Amino acid sequence: MAFECPLSSSAARYGSLPQLDIHSHLFNPTAKFINPFCFNVRPTGGISVSDDFGNSLKAPLSYIRGFNAGDGACRPPVTPVFVSLDSNNEVFSPSEERVVVLVIGGGGREHALCYALKRSPSCDAVFCAPGNAGISNSGDATCIDDLDISSSSSVIAFCREWGVGLVMVGPEAPLASGLANDLVKAGIPTFGPSSEAAALEGSKDFMKRLCDKYAIPTAKYQTFTDPSAAKEYIENEGAPIVVKADGLAAGKGVIIAMTLEEAFEAVDLMLVKNVFGSAGYRVIIEEYLEGEEASFFAIVDGENAIPLESAQDHKRVGVGDTGPNTGGMGAYSPAPVLTKELESVVMKSIILPTVKGMAAEGCKFVGVLYAGLMIEKKSGVPKLIEYNVRFGDPECQVLMVRLESDLIQVLLAACRGKLSGLSLDWSPGSGMVVVMASEGYPGSYKKGTVIRNLEEAEQIASAVKVFHAGTALDFDGNFIATGGRVLGVTAKGIDLKEARDLAYQAVEQINWPEGFYRRDIGWRALPRKQYVTET
Repeated sequence: MAFECPLSSSAARYGSLPQLDIHSHLFNPTAKFINPFCFNVRPTGGISVSDDFGNSLKAPLSYIRGFNAGDGACRPPVTPVFVSLDSNNEVFSPSEERVVVLVIGGGGREHALCYALKRSPSCDAVFCAPGNAGISNSGDATCIDDLDISSSSSVIAFCREWGVGLVMVGPEAPLASGLANDLVKAGIPTFGPSSEAAALEGSKDFMKRLCDKYAIPTAKYQTFTDPSAAKEYIENEGAPIVVKADGLAAGKGVIIAMTLEEAFEAVDLMLVKNVFGSAGYRVIIEEYLEGEEASFFAIVDGENAIPLESAQDHKRVGVGDTGPNTGGMGAYSPAPVLTKELESVVMKSIILPTVKGMAAEGCKFVGVLYAGLMIEKKSGVPKLIEYNVRFGDPECQVLMVRLESDLIQVLLAACRGKLSGLSLDWSPGSGMVVVMASEGYPGSYKKGTVIRNLEEAEQIASAVKVFHAGTALDFDGNFIATGGRVLGVTAKGIDLKEARDLAYQAVEQINWPEGFYRRDIGWRALPRKQYVTET
């Protein structure tokens, strides 16, 4: 059967029948197939095809998979998508629920989520707004770089136009601004808390007061808006001590002061010099806890919670966990420090009291709770350091490569309040991610530097995946760095040593003179001779 198919610039690279992501298993495998038709999917909406006999057919977007910008461009004018028709020229309906997903965000965390969602048996298509060049080029999602994610009405209109059945909100800022509130009100299933519930991350004072009220173990603290009173408290408590900006400060609002002078300077930065703006108009002065940090994640449906696998990240920029804090320089999963016994303690003493407490306060939490924990050196008791209300970055990367459950169905169950009785399946072994950052990060750094050999890095092994956090394409088609943390080189292994070896082998393939990375990710969980890399 002959047909004509308008081709986008990206599709034209492959000729009249582009090799796009074709999933014939989406349809009834026992049916009698005829030649596939080429459906033209346009940004303005509408999917149609005409054959030689003038038959005009239409299909809902939810029956179509494989949107792929191909050459890194976001949302081409026309994207050819192939579907199969039965002998009656009808599109086969899938036998189970299949969902079009929109991921909000454009960093390494969102790339990992797109990767996991696309692998889900329930997935029809994945959009990512705004996404980035690496996400688009990988084929893990179709990037929508012109969608204004700060406008709820724009996001809602897009969801309705494209039949989106699940929105996954990655970053904290859209959550704090109420995007999830508006989407849920519009009847669009959304995984992410309301702005009221997002205060668990948006205000450290709110979180601390919740801990006080519901007896959740955390570090001793006081909240201040007056710098003199804060300094007096610090002088009475002594150093080391922790000074935190109350609000969202892009992961940089926590200062661990080892001396009184450093603590006083931190107070002045926040309350006098206003370096964090409104996020630092109020500060929390917190007891310094000594021990080992760990990250604990749980999926929450408002009343119930199920744990994810444990992970541990490295916040400090330097080898041996030295230097200033960053958004995270690497992570691994599982974290040996979080034994099954400790995980049970964390669920019973921290996660579930939080979920019940939020419900009792009238702001049920639906989404992922990311608890930053300190396993105290003296007592071995886990204490809550902080909450984030989204997947951590880079912990999300190692969790998503290990997840074997259908992520879409888990997230929809959370949106519907039906998590009770569910559990998650994970690949055996371990995962590790090594973050490659622009030289100078977390301080000032140069943008636009060229990164080469990314394909060679992923060819080290099938268990290696490079997630893009801050990349774009230059006019010559080269990847360039656009952020501080730029790449998350991730690997799975039968154990942590194998995952580490594969991740670092992949890192060494990447040609980026202006980038750097820590050479000791996983050092707390591995014997010294296994984690030190050559300098």
